[in-house]
Amino acid sequence: MALALARAVLGPSVYDRVLAVNMFGTKTTLLLSVIAFLYGRPDFLDLALTYALINFIGVLAVLEFFQDRSIRRAKNRQGGT
Repeated sequence: MALALARAVLGPSVYDRVLAVNMFGTKTTLLLSVIAFLYGRPDFLDLALTYALINFIGVLAVLEFFQDRSIRRAKNRQGGT
């Protein structure tokens, strides 16, 4: 998880950073699942699934934002509106 955070901070591009944040979220989901198994608490699995869905939707939203931003920049360079 520390390496994923390092890549999120140091990533050369936005997409590398988003991928690193997604990887961190996936590792957090796995950690919650392992804790649920070790402590015999199946309610933690609900938290893990909820976190996974929030992570997935958040990554899609961020990627959509940066895609729209890059499309707007390309249009402005071409002289469009």
